Amino acid sequence: MKKYISKFHYLTQDMANRSHTEQVEIACAAGANWIQYRCMTKSDDELIDEINDLAVICDDWGATLIITNHYDLLDRVDAQGVHIEDFDADLVTIRKVIGEDKTLGTSATNAVDLLKIQNLGVVDYCGYGPFAHTDTKLNDFPLLGYEGYRLLEKQPVDIPVIAVGGIQLTDVEQLLKTGIYGIAVSSAINLSLNPAAMVKEFYRSIF
Repeated sequence: MKKYISKFHYLTQDMANRSHTEQVEIACAAGANWIQYRCMTKSDDELIDEINDLAVICDDWGATLIITNHYDLLDRVDAQGVHIEDFDADLVTIRKVIGEDKTLGTSATNAVDLLKIQNLGVVDYCGYGPFAHTDTKLNDFPLLGYEGYRLLEKQPVDIPVIAVGGIQLTDVEQLLKTGIYGIAVSSAINLSLNPAAMVKEFYRSIF
């Protein structure tokens, strides 16, 4: 049975003026139902404490909580799954470690790798990008633009594909016309003057 995957993924990020907890409180209160916690700067103990704090917020609002990369922590926190950004990760082994009940997402930057991931049969969805320039994380991969997603329509893709990387509100309508499943957003919300209002605007554009 395929797991539920939201069409809108909200990603937290390290910010000087707003904690991950504050980001999640704002997003969930505004209607976000899929939260991806992305933090690469803390120790395991710090991560566990923060993830469990986020889990309380997500539970209160009925949101799914996904953690980035730290799949080894899943049995110590109340999260529904993990998103693996490491392109060299052994996804089959990770699936065995986390079990079938947890959601497993990963990332790809080209159609060849996306199809390889799909053929493994262990991943529930794939973040595909970068769509445009993003400062959320460092990368030197070619920008896909709209055409990069349109090309997927010619491929035998049946895994949910989530567009990611520098997506702005004005990009949503055109991106969804390419046949992708959904979008992931971080900076366009977190760096906006009114993050809560921006979450709502993205939802209106998607649904």
